[in-house]
Amino acid sequence: MAEHHIKKLAVLTSGGDAPGMNAAIRAVVRTSNYFGLECYGIREGFNGLIAGNITKMGPRSVSNIINLGGTILKSARSEEFRTEEGRKKAFEQCKENGIDALVCIGGDGTFTGAKIFNEEYGIQTIGVPGTIDNDIFGTDTTIGYDTALNTAMDAIDKIRDTATSHNRIFFVEVMGRDAGFIALNSGIATGAVDILIPEQKDSMEELFDTFDKAAKRGKNSSIVVVAEGEKLGNVYDLSEQTKKKYPNYDIRIAVLGHIQRGGSPSCADRVLASRLGYGAVTGLMEGRNNVMAGMRSNKLVFTPIEEAIKKHNTINKDLLKISEILAL
Repeated sequence: MAEHHIKKLAVLTSGGDAPGMNAAIRAVVRTSNYFGLECYGIREGFNGLIAGNITKMGPRSVSNIINLGGTILKSARSEEFRTEEGRKKAFEQCKENGIDALVCIGGDGTFTGAKIFNEEYGIQTIGVPGTIDNDIFGTDTTIGYDTALNTAMDAIDKIRDTATSHNRIFFVEVMGRDAGFIALNSGIATGAVDILIPEQKDSMEELFDTFDKAAKRGKNSSIVVVAEGEKLGNVYDLSEQTKKKYPNYDIRIAVLGHIQRGGSPSCADRVLASRLGYGAVTGLMEGRNNVMAGMRSNKLVFTPIEEAIKKHNTINKDLLKISEILAL
């Protein structure tokens, strides 16, 4: 490992929680310990940094957390950190505690705050992508995405059982305010008749055409998976318009909501989080700054935070075609 000046680093989780964040915290703490660095945990994200809610962490303080959902450090969105005064307080806490570097686990908002803080005060910073939406550029998958995807798939499988039993149409809303990764992949995995995501332009006419084709093929029940950020409308609007068109249809709505954020992380998320937590610490030791650790083609890579914020992962167009073909 190259020469470095870091003696103390701190780790925080910010924004929405995601399964696997605890595994990432564990990796940061234990990697720091392995290389002889002091590691501190900041509770409640940037709010905790401002308030000085900082605790020294060692290998035993992260025992038995790799399997836990959520984050032991808690998470919060900080309005105060958006202000110059708030960030100045945060810097004073870094100075008081001798913190040389920060590992910030979260999404776009977390990285934006980390980037501004680094530019203003020079605290060496690395981001770790933790969000179930999988919309961060610079990594093939984000921490929490695989678990959320499997949670959605399991729930939709159960909904299909009752849809088939009663010849019903279900509109199922999954998370994805600006991204349709969960909707598209869970929809393909569960045999949805249609998938509505914000990345493509949908219309009620196309949806009705899908129902007509399904009826001609003898389908008596259907699942439509809808991302929460779908521009055509929410599941309640879509259901109401469909009922007007097909008054004899038995239509139901299921909103999966925050169930997708919870639960024990999958094997894939635990391994991803472990690799990124390790990569964040070793990246700091190599002098990397204002970058995000990610995995691309199964290799650790570092992307400038500014690039990770401005760009977004794009939907695979082949998957869109596959979803259309396999819904026949």
